[in-house]
Amino acid sequence: MPRPQRARTVCCEPEYLNFKPEGIASGDAVVLTVDEYEVIRLVDLNGLTHSAAAKRMEISRTTVTEIYDSARRKVAMCIINGRPLAVSGGNYILCGGGKCADCPREMFSSEKMNLFDEKGKDIMRIAVTYDNGEIFQHFGHTAFFKLYDVENGGIVKEEVVSTLGSGHGALAGFLKTAGAEILICGGIGGGAQNALAQAGIKLFGGVSGSADEAVKAYLAGNLGYNPDVKCDHHDHSHGEGHSCGNHGCGGSCHG
Repeated sequence: MPRPQRARTVCCEPEYLNFKPEGIASGDAVVLTVDEYEVIRLVDLNGLTHSAAAKRMEISRTTVTEIYDSARRKVAMCIINGRPLAVSGGNYILCGGGKCADCPREMFSSEKMNLFDEKGKDIMRIAVTYDNGEIFQHFGHTAFFKLYDVENGGIVKEEVVSTLGSGHGALAGFLKTAGAEILICGGIGGGAQNALAQAGIKLFGGVSGSADEAVKAYLAGNLGYNPDVKCDHHDHSHGEGHSCGNHGCGGSCHG
């Protein structure tokens, strides 16, 4: 009887699950499993050796090399032959945090974050997706938040903090750990909106322009925002000419 395959430990599930070539695809989608995706992330994106990746995923180095070779062949098949790529399935478990330095669960733990001094009970904290003074227009791709502490209707402290390179799935936890009660942003998807609601963070989406001015407008009671803001980036095949990132995704992204 063959030895049962050991589950591969991954930090978090992919945010983007489907990719298509521009134009007409040449065949059915090639399926990249989540453990193959994780090896590509660790080795090709983060620059880990196969041995280091094996330690992260709690499998042997030989197994990592086998997974890596399979994943690279699949990616090459899509690029060269113009086939869609889907990320799905595989024998994996989530790490649960604390096992790797760049794991979103670990990075956003209260022990690891040093964003602000603990706020007082009368302090309200507002977060804004931030890029060079402006409100960044895609919540899930924001590299920075600007955090504002407000007391008695006035801003008493502000600071720009890095999101540590993570995306949609971890940002609600980031804001909750940072003590944010309100988020002002541009485009934002439904899943992220639900995560913010579960974290008890009030959302003001579809806002553009100066981050500082938006916070002042909120405090004055006249912030213009879109309560129905939506940015369903997962419904798009990134690579088909649609860019939901820096720009072109103000209050709404519809294909």
